Amino acid sequence: MFAYIKGIVTHKEPSYIVIETAGIGYLLRTSLQTYSDLELGKEFQLFTHLQIKEDAHTLFGFLEQIEKQLFMKLIGVSGVGATTALAMLSTLSVSEIKDAIVHENAKLIQKVKGVGTKTAQMIILQLREKLLKEQNVSGSGIAFTPDQIVSEQAKEEAISALITLGFTQQMAEKNIDFVIKRFGGELSVEDLIKNALKNA
Repeated sequence: MFAYIKGIVTHKEPSYIVIETAGIGYLLRTSLQTYSDLELGKEFQLFTHLQIKEDAHTLFGFLEQIEKQLFMKLIGVSGVGATTALAMLSTLSVSEIKDAIVHENAKLIQKVKGVGTKTAQMIILQLREKLLKEQNVSGSGIAFTPDQIVSEQAKEEAISALITLGFTQQMAEKNIDFVIKRFGGELSVEDLIKNALKNA
């Protein structure tokens, strides 16, 4: 629903911030990483995700698009909710989390409060192959090329669009992966969606 919000940070606490735009104050839950990078009284643009449940509508905000993308992946894992995903992003950096998943370092993931052995293994099981497809792994670090970042963003947008059209998260990811494998990874968001719908 909301792609991003740009406004003045009027209040901040470790678990959330308030950003004012057009006279409206929006409360956004954030990671400690985003929280620490924000300054009161200054204007920032935060990439957002709106989670709708029966008892609450919660808005999450991320200073970096890459942090939001990882958050979305994490909450898509069975047994991982928004609170756990934020705890991971508050305890470890984006690169540390991705590196731990790619190299199957469950012990590092388990250092996050609330993440046990089974959850850490599930995160690795469900996300490792996805990350390997998106990234070049070199030593203990993960290097991104501009093309990969663009392709990943297009993929995320296409998956989100398919979910809006009624696909499940799993089916949307499966169809987009099929299209990329068949036609290549440099397709536009529109091409990804059109081809996914044709092959659904």
